[in-house]
Amino acid sequence: MEIVTPESYSEGLYEEDAVLERVKAVIRNKNMPEISIAPGYGRLLTMLVSMIGAKKVLEIGALGGYSGICLARGLKEGGKLVSLELKQEFADVAKQNVDDAGLGHYVEYRIGEALVHLKSSLEQGERFDFFFIDADKVNYPNYLELAIQLANPGAVIAGDNTLMRGKVIDAAQTKASVQAIRKFNETIARDPRLESTVLPAYDGLALARVK
Repeated sequence: MEIVTPESYSEGLYEEDAVLERVKAVIRNKNMPEISIAPGYGRLLTMLVSMIGAKKVLEIGALGGYSGICLARGLKEGGKLVSLELKQEFADVAKQNVDDAGLGHYVEYRIGEALVHLKSSLEQGERFDFFFIDADKVNYPNYLELAIQLANPGAVIAGDNTLMRGKVIDAAQTKASVQAIRKFNETIARDPRLESTVLPAYDGLALARVK
């Protein structure tokens, strides 16, 4: 007997998204990590980008383009998504998937270390309305700090995997990545520059608005 969870119940209310299912199949066929954002949070990204009228979005971690499609779907004509990806081969897959979804004209990929690109954007005076952080966990606190500095007033910052499959609430877990996510979550909750919440469904999603 299949166990019904709150997440599976919620997902069952929605029709299958053929575009995003195809992206997951491509990721699987290319033996890439199957760690795209959960469907419910993907829909939330689209809603938030649209609701705040974001014109410029920054994504840290492209993988196969699943979250990029969700973000780009919320943009209006003239909007832009800058997607940072460490690996050229992942960015190539993401670009193809986003192009196939008819959203390629919104997206610019920048390859290499995200911290280098973020610092360069700061030096060049770039500013963004929405941020999605879903990359190496050790640098989450650094990504958050730079996102705050790159944010237009009222910008929204979203960070995925804030529960790390329960590791963050297990005191025995002391790996650098776990400690970094704990610090990220604590900063999201307590930094006076932010107003925020952490959603505990799926693998956790932090949401913050820059004051």
